[in-house]
Amino acid sequence: MIIRSKFLALATGTLALAMSTTALSTARAAYPEKPITVVVAYDAGGSTDVTARLLAPFIEKHLGGARIEVVNKPGAGGEIGFAAIADAAPDGYSIGFCNTPNMVSIPIERQARFSADRLDPLVNVVDDPGVWSVPGDSAFKTLKDVVEHAKANPNTVTVGTTGVGSDDQLAMLLVQRQAGVQFTHVPFSGSAANYKAMLAKKIQISGQNLGEGLRGQASDQIRVLGVMSKERWKAAPDIPTFAEQGYPVLMASLRGVCAPKGLPADVRAKLVDAVTKAATDPEFIAKAEAKETFQPLRVLSPDAFAAELKQLDTELKSLWQSSPWLK
Repeated sequence: MIIRSKFLALATGTLALAMSTTALSTARAAYPEKPITVVVAYDAGGSTDVTARLLAPFIEKHLGGARIEVVNKPGAGGEIGFAAIADAAPDGYSIGFCNTPNMVSIPIERQARFSADRLDPLVNVVDDPGVWSVPGDSAFKTLKDVVEHAKANPNTVTVGTTGVGSDDQLAMLLVQRQAGVQFTHVPFSGSAANYKAMLAKKIQISGQNLGEGLRGQASDQIRVLGVMSKERWKAAPDIPTFAEQGYPVLMASLRGVCAPKGLPADVRAKLVDAVTKAATDPEFIAKAEAKETFQPLRVLSPDAFAAELKQLDTELKSLWQSSPWLK
């Protein structure tokens, strides 16, 4: 009787374990069962926010009808939002957009609330080169005008950026070094606030990305002085590069979907597949490249995205050693 009881208990325990394993497997297979939060580390209305909200319906489409909620967590040059992504449970229900160079530069320049190795790059979506924009009635028609004025009036030319260590600020420092001038840096919590300050003429130049500059040209009376890419962009052939104007500054912002490290392999695979299909969906591409949005697309796989981040980390650490951008 005792032996039989032990056998029955063992069998019952084995059955319970099998049922528990099956339940976990079923729950995992059902991902996603609830809304997925996508964190944007910058203000609403900025380029990253535009990208996220434009892409969200297509992720929903390719992830079995999941519901996506875009949440803005701006501040500290993106640190608050990146930390929120890194600190989230690695279950696939909290992901976000990671931007370069900020996600790489912030941990280099200070003791940050996150580290890049706590973020898992899934799929890059946008590669947006930097630009300088001014009001349409600005006396600055070219970079030469800016530099000549800055030489004659040191520290009087105000350049707005999306924060310390941002691509906008790093580009400004490169122009300063190459031109032998000194600008006044005015950081903002996001590109929307930066742009509005330029329109209101509280600053003279807005350091932006190409998508923002082209949207501004289409809707407001602004002038884009130059683009920080190797070549002129096909959709804006009239905008000269910085290099053409004597300042070979190459600066861009990758914007891609990332997650906290440690996602279950099957969940990660589903997310990578859905985001890749969303970013290459013909309908999304048409909307992203339309004049209302102007998103310069460059879809990268997880490995390619990670390789770009690793290379940027090496370059910025070297730059920090010779020319720290935070003093």
